[in-house]
Amino acid sequence: MPKALVIVESPAKAKTINKYLGKQYVVKASLGHIKDLPKRDLAVNVDDGFQPRYEVIEGKKKLINELKQTAKKVDEVYLAADPDREGEAICYHLQEELADKKGAVKIYRVMFNEITKKAIEAAFQNPGSVNTHLVDAQQARRVLDRLVGYKISPLLWDKVRRGLSAGRVQTVALRLIVEREREVRAFQKREYWTVDADLAAKKPPVLSTRLIKAGDDTPELGSQEQTDALVAQLEGAAYVVKSVGTREKKRNPVAPFITSTLQQESARKLRFSVKRTMMLAQRLYEGIEIGKEGAVGLITYMRTDSTRVSDDAIRDVRDYVRDRYGKEFLPDAANIYKSKKDAQDAHEAIRPTSMALAPDVVEKYLAEDEMKLYRLIWNRFVASQMMPALFDQTTIDVAATGKNGVEYTFRATGSVLKFDGFLKVYQEGKDVSDEEDEELKHRLPAVSQGEVLRFKAIKPEQHFTEPPPRYNEATLVKRLEADGVGRPSTYASILSTIQEREYVKKEGGRFTPTELGMVVTDLLLESFDDIFDVNYTARMEQELDDIEDGKLDWRAAMGEFYERFERDIKHAEEHMTDIKRMEKPTDLTCEKCGKPLVIKWGKHGSFIACTGYPECTYTRELTVDLPDVDKVDLTEQGEEEYCENCGRPMVLKKGRFGTFLACTGYPDCKTTKQIGGEQKKADQPLDEKCPQCDSNLVLKYGRFGEFTACSNYPKCKYVKQKTIGVKCPECSEGDIIERRSKKGKTFYGCNRYPDCSFVAWGKPIAEKCPECGSPYMVEKWLKAGPVWQCPNAECKYKKEAPVQAEVQEVRS
Repeated sequence: MPKALVIVESPAKAKTINKYLGKQYVVKASLGHIKDLPKRDLAVNVDDGFQPRYEVIEGKKKLINELKQTAKKVDEVYLAADPDREGEAICYHLQEELADKKGAVKIYRVMFNEITKKAIEAAFQNPGSVNTHLVDAQQARRVLDRLVGYKISPLLWDKVRRGLSAGRVQTVALRLIVEREREVRAFQKREYWTVDADLAAKKPPVLSTRLIKAGDDTPELGSQEQTDALVAQLEGAAYVVKSVGTREKKRNPVAPFITSTLQQESARKLRFSVKRTMMLAQRLYEGIEIGKEGAVGLITYMRTDSTRVSDDAIRDVRDYVRDRYGKEFLPDAANIYKSKKDAQDAHEAIRPTSMALAPDVVEKYLAEDEMKLYRLIWNRFVASQMMPALFDQTTIDVAATGKNGVEYTFRATGSVLKFDGFLKVYQEGKDVSDEEDEELKHRLPAVSQGEVLRFKAIKPEQHFTEPPPRYNEATLVKRLEADGVGRPSTYASILSTIQEREYVKKEGGRFTPTELGMVVTDLLLESFDDIFDVNYTARMEQELDDIEDGKLDWRAAMGEFYERFERDIKHAEEHMTDIKRMEKPTDLTCEKCGKPLVIKWGKHGSFIACTGYPECTYTRELTVDLPDVDKVDLTEQGEEEYCENCGRPMVLKKGRFGTFLACTGYPDCKTTKQIGGEQKKADQPLDEKCPQCDSNLVLKYGRFGEFTACSNYPKCKYVKQKTIGVKCPECSEGDIIERRSKKGKTFYGCNRYPDCSFVAWGKPIAEKCPECGSPYMVEKWLKAGPVWQCPNAECKYKKEAPVQAEVQEVRS
């Protein structure tokens, strides 16, 4: 019979830990938090020192009873949640539930940064107790977020629309995106010119130089006239090498990953969202099945801001570098990296748990995306303990005297890598290319001072300054961290929330605020500019760190915040702009009744409406966002389009799926047209009869493409199912059909649903897996092309999909 109960958050973590502890321990999972503030009310007593009222989360009561029953049968309970604030809060609430009045069961807190045999054994040899300072910091953050969300969100429901939310950190992130968007829209491009000269030395290649000086001044060429005048001065000039300088340039390796740098680099190199990166890292930390070894934790804890690495890990990686790459790649002493001043050095950097688990060794056990992330972490860690890369940087200055007697200086710079160092393993990604990248592209000829070069061509080129780039996930995370806003462990949920609330959308991988996002931001800053200030939010994060370190009482921090917050709430209740009821006058008149048109706000955003409502129901959409409407001439809202079916004018409308054109003859004419697309095609009658009502079937066109349905819709809602010619592998009776999720994603299921619940994202193939005997395979599309893969998570078998002729042969 076991003597101790160990509680972790997840079943995967429980499985990995269980194999190291032996039969005297029983390991169970809490499945995350067991208590939280109830959703139905504020659950924070502001008058009683901000005392929160926690309740057991719905659905967790049975689990807690099971844990209590198990705890009664053992002598000791070990709480082993993750080593951070959230983990400490989970342990605290578990302790509250499991502690008995007699104290018969001893409860300990154990922490480890990696799930390995050595780390687990060390943690259980030196158990501690729950850190109440960490719990207070988590509780302070939870209360802060509840106060902001619960008090401000109803204001947004009243003034804009129901279902909106405000968040303490979420709104600051949105503010950054909106402010950047306004910078982009307000940007005035400026013309400038460069002048390059191509020159030939005694030996190739051609030397491409750029004008950098006119006498002692840096030339500012703002027009073609200025540039042409300068080029004219250089006609017939002799080009002489003024100086040649070569120096050694060193590029140092970068520190191993912390949470924020992992999120940024994963976004740059792997195109993973922050949310996906953290989900994959969680799997690698909690344990992956590695053949006979069973579940193995492959990386250290992934929520960390420390670059510290244990002595054992440094020794192992230095041995690996020496053995794999040679002594010349190994520095005399270990590379030590400074963490930022408020980093929690109890944690380590994100690194592999064992240098024996090289990517090539574990590749066959990992899914494709898991492998990509693991290789990134591995390479970064190995490179962090290697020698710097060395470059020879050469700068050549060339002088040419113009007709006006002014000496013009042209320059060419190039770099040549002479020792790989850490670059043999890893090169950090960049958000934008810099001079260093340009230098590596340039190959320079051998020249000497005083050498006369042969003129080949002069190339004046026009450029325009560019606006600051919109944020992508990597650059937004970088900005949030630099400003001290939030914590990297919370960035995934922040970025997900502002997209789910439709405050921002992603276009080309970059964030653009929606009209709703801009309106909400403006309203919140109108009344809560101090609360959603970047510097104030960063200060609150520092106070949470002080609470964690025991330097500040959490209730005192709440009191200072709430005094300011309560004042802002009262002001907002009286003065916040009511967008719902706001009407903005225009110079336009109604096409139907001649009355003035105004700009109003509806559930899909701003639109133009007639002041004669409800007698006149004329409306049309705006093609600009409400916050920018004053800057636009509303009389120039695009050329008039006419309905192909009835000839009436088409007007802009906004629906669930975006903006579209609709006929003004509605409801007599229901013609619609996507913006930039063709008008919706009419239904095409088919010879086939509906099996339910015997009406004719028609070929229809929806937002996900064409489909076959009954012409008697909406009285008959029959839709013909699209089969793929494969029997259901689960019930063997039904046929597999192609279906669509609510978001339009294709998946496959049995046509006997709900009697048979078989579903698959990949297209099922009627072929048994040769390794595990699974009755079917699934087709997946990778960059290299389609593959057939076993759906069994424990079986990694896959093969290249055969060509179509071979598929027919297999199925027959």
